[in-house]
Amino acid sequence: MAGLAATLGSGAMTNSVEDLSEAEVMLVIGSNNTETHPVIGMRLRNAARYRGAKIIVVDPRRTGLVDDSVLWLSPPPGYDIAIVNAMAHVILEEGLHNEDYIEEKTEGFEEFKKALVPYTPEYAEELTGVPAKDILKAARLYGSANKAAILYCMGITQHSKGTDNVKSLSNLALLCGQMGKRGSGVNPLRGQNNVQGACDMGGLPNVFTGYQKVGLPEVQGKFEKHWGVELSDKVGLTVVEMSNQMMEGNVKALYVMGENPLVTDPDLTHVEEAFEKLDLLVVQDIFLTETARAADVVLPATSFAEKDGTFSNTERRVQLVRKALDPPGSARLDWEILADISTRMGYEMSYSSGQDVFEEIREVTPQYAGITYKRLGREGLQWPCPDEKHPGTPILHTKGVTRGSALFVPIEFRPPAEVPDAEYPFVLTTGRDYYQYHSATMTGRVKLLRDACPESYLEMSPEDADKLGVSDMSVVKVSSRRGHVIARIKITPNLSAGIVFKKFHFYEGAVNRLTNPVLDPTSKIPELKVTAVRIEKHDGPAPEPESQGMCLM
Repeated sequence: MAGLAATLGSGAMTNSVEDLSEAEVMLVIGSNNTETHPVIGMRLRNAARYRGAKIIVVDPRRTGLVDDSVLWLSPPPGYDIAIVNAMAHVILEEGLHNEDYIEEKTEGFEEFKKALVPYTPEYAEELTGVPAKDILKAARLYGSANKAAILYCMGITQHSKGTDNVKSLSNLALLCGQMGKRGSGVNPLRGQNNVQGACDMGGLPNVFTGYQKVGLPEVQGKFEKHWGVELSDKVGLTVVEMSNQMMEGNVKALYVMGENPLVTDPDLTHVEEAFEKLDLLVVQDIFLTETARAADVVLPATSFAEKDGTFSNTERRVQLVRKALDPPGSARLDWEILADISTRMGYEMSYSSGQDVFEEIREVTPQYAGITYKRLGREGLQWPCPDEKHPGTPILHTKGVTRGSALFVPIEFRPPAEVPDAEYPFVLTTGRDYYQYHSATMTGRVKLLRDACPESYLEMSPEDADKLGVSDMSVVKVSSRRGHVIARIKITPNLSAGIVFKKFHFYEGAVNRLTNPVLDPTSKIPELKVTAVRIEKHDGPAPEPESQGMCLM
């Protein structure tokens, strides 16, 4: 499954947003796309309302998309594999799988089939509380469809078994032959506007651009020859690993660009202590974020509207961005800042423009080789685009995967790293709000948006509120094994008893003081979506939202 695994591992959609409208069935799992990807969410809603598409939502919370779905399965956070394996079990038992596709284009099927034997709908119901009849219905809907698409987001990946979660979804798609055609595929939705582009450009610790692996001699040689330097063959650190190494004194300097880890990283108290041990912290950003306030040096950068360049979105579409405004004050282009620093440190970077940088990207990145500024125009191009005559690739794996056969991988369910107990009886999961974005660096400065979502409430079910003797806007203390926060309560019917939810956008009462930094062993992504917590009444006030210099609207 090399080709498919590389795509899913990079977080890239196998299909295009536009062709998803052709899906007869859409399995939306771990993705609140009506709030976090509202353009895509509206497309899904329209497909259900006006074209009869059947949407299955798998999520611990009742999200907005449930209103337009035919089925909502609500397992506890961290129990998705049990649901997906049970669906696959039913599809096999009832002969809904695509035998021709499996025989011609896959391998490892028999081992996968054996691993599914225990995962009856009844067993999945024991594990998750989701009724077996609903699992049967979901399996039959997905397995019977001519075109069925899977969409997921960080509700799947931000787990200590996130890689297994993704592999289980890949198994389901392969089982039904839902790959390489319109209205199908496995489609991860990216969390920020240019995450895909950052990963494409080597913004991961184990790859160069285009997911060319660090340490492979032919890859090392290619980049050493191009840049004229000797390169390390050691895989770098992920964000959580960096904090751990700062604490040990092994990382002494950190350069942060367009990121706010002192709000967004798990176990924030630990992260703050780690940052204090640094000899040097440099932050390059457009606002004085919480992380920038802790920096020794702040380098003012330009926003998207103040520069030329490209963004690569969640469907692998490379899009051209043109400068609309002059940057304020001493703000400079990101690539200019980096080139100047590199030159002063001894490696001369002599780019003349953003387009000049992109030309180098084309030279060293096979998926981008055929993409030029001239070709991008208004619509952009989807990689892979290997030469200038290639039209781009809206749908991946139409002729099979690059290794020849897609690989089924048997996946066993295992519980999250933390489960509720007598001391910490609730499960906390985290997410986003329609009106705020990431750490609210930009949206928190817009009065309209801050008025619509002024703080991060602790959402809980009416049953739990009754047990605790709290009401809307009551103030509580929420504690985990790593710390505590003070927050106001918001009672909602959208959660089951025992599960609470908090948004991560705000520094005040930051939920990441609670979250678990335990990592997925493969992806090294932390388990942000499952934390065992205790909730107690609090006599004092809740933290007041801090002014971000709100100035617009």
